[in-house]
Amino acid sequence: MRVTEKLVAASLLALMAGCSSWNPFASKDPKVEPAKLVELKSSIAVRDAWKYSIGKAGVYAFTPALAGNSLYVVNADGALARLDAASGRETWRVKAGSDITSSAGSDGTLVAVGAAKGAVLAFDADGKQLWKAQASSEVLTPPVVGQGVVVVRSVDNRIVGFDAKTGERKWTVQRATPALTLRNAPGMVLGGANVYVAQPGGKLLALTAATGVVRWEIVVSEPRGATELERVSDIAGTPVVFEGEVCTVTYQGKAGCFDAATGVPRWTKPISSDVGVAVDQRFVFAADAQGAVVAFSREGGQSAWKNEALARRRLSTPASFGRSVAVGDYQGYIHFLSREDGALIGRVSTDGSPIVSAPVVAGSNLIFQTQSGTVTALAVE
Repeated sequence: MRVTEKLVAASLLALMAGCSSWNPFASKDPKVEPAKLVELKSSIAVRDAWKYSIGKAGVYAFTPALAGNSLYVVNADGALARLDAASGRETWRVKAGSDITSSAGSDGTLVAVGAAKGAVLAFDADGKQLWKAQASSEVLTPPVVGQGVVVVRSVDNRIVGFDAKTGERKWTVQRATPALTLRNAPGMVLGGANVYVAQPGGKLLALTAATGVVRWEIVVSEPRGATELERVSDIAGTPVVFEGEVCTVTYQGKAGCFDAATGVPRWTKPISSDVGVAVDQRFVFAADAQGAVVAFSREGGQSAWKNEALARRRLSTPASFGRSVAVGDYQGYIHFLSREDGALIGRVSTDGSPIVSAPVVAGSNLIFQTQSGTVTALAVE
């Protein structure tokens, strides 16, 4: 992959390497070191609802996949488990027979993962392997399952729809890849009949999931700068579909929301982020590349608040959760901020390893997975 061959933003690459002991800002310069955590008087009561150990993520970043009442989690050594999202009870756990390179994707009936050497593995809801297919290169992006297909994006930016029943290739869409990209896993999300695909170079692509027909393609932010590094402007994380809009954010670019049917911009605002956004009725939340957590009005993109207390702590994608916004950091802490004004209102620790994956809201639980493989469900009382 081009990103690993040409060192793009060393801190990003080291983080994606999953080094649990790595300090991304080891300098003694306070302008470079991660912000130190100060004692916090919590105004929110957070408790562990359940915990489960799936095993280490290795050089990958794994996010739990929610489908109905079930949660699918994986580790780098090939373990795939189905859990009850409310209780954490293990329904089954299987070995894929290969290293796993992507988070799972599921519609509740079928679950798919990317595996070693570009393999795509599909299992039924009982953990029985149904088929194996081959992508053109490594698969880091979680597959999308729905509309009778399993949609897979490989790191050479080829998007393929496999028949969900047979694994037969139904359609292929190829897009160019810039000379320099981030080693992340640009996400895909299903919204109605469409699948929305994050792209390098600041582009967002909407495809008809069943056929691969391109519905629209837009530029969220134009690459700018004199050098290849300055021109990196990849969409970060997974786009979010919410009430007829699709919202996203780019590295060295912009955050914005767009009409999900046409791609017409509702608004965009300058920001640089290497993780995705969270969206609720009132706000779009993002963690910028410097560790500030920001909130934009979902209606027009106006700045609602900004909190810089977690600067340079390598924050995860945020999650809107009740009256709070939650983010994980590189030491395994989960921080809770007020949804209304961004003030820090609580903090809990996990296993001390980085939280790279996006959090998942499952009913009354907020679920994080660490790089060491602890899956933690939190409840607010």
